[in-house]
Amino acid sequence: MISGNGRLVLVVGPSGAGKDSVLRFAMSRLSGDSRFSFPKRVITRAIDAASEDHESVDWQGFDDLVNRGAFALMWEAHGLKYGARRTIEDDLAKGSIVAVNVSRTIIAETAKRYPVVVVEILADPDVLAARIAARGREDQHLVAGRISRRVPASPVTIPSHKISNDGELSAAGEEFCKVLESLTVK
Repeated sequence: MISGNGRLVLVVGPSGAGKDSVLRFAMSRLSGDSRFSFPKRVITRAIDAASEDHESVDWQGFDDLVNRGAFALMWEAHGLKYGARRTIEDDLAKGSIVAVNVSRTIIAETAKRYPVVVVEILADPDVLAARIAARGREDQHLVAGRISRRVPASPVTIPSHKISNDGELSAAGEEFCKVLESLTVK
């Protein structure tokens, strides 16, 4: 377990819930505040101006990074590989609040290695379907699969918060910022 007062905030939720939008809101609002870190993910997906700002690599490049021990967190979902670089450990050791969008499937394992808080971003299934379809990356069959995907619940011993993102982004974003600010050492 990493020592220090830092916390790893695992931002989770179904596809289309607006996790990246809520994170971008917090990044903008908390910009310049050294207590917070919002690392870019490494993803085996091409850069798309409409999606999150991430480091794009191909599958071989991702596997090379794995072999070099570059990732603190990694997972596969929806035919892609995702990772968060080991630099998050430096931020945690400095006492930073590190927020990253991850798969719900890695919560339990991650909590064994880092001081974790889970923030689940939620939205109505109709809102999820509309948002996923608007991205234009999946056909109707894949949209339905993302909506119906079931993953294990977070262990009850891990601190967690639920934020609804059905309405104005600013409401969910402000609520997320309040959660992050509540985690800082007073």
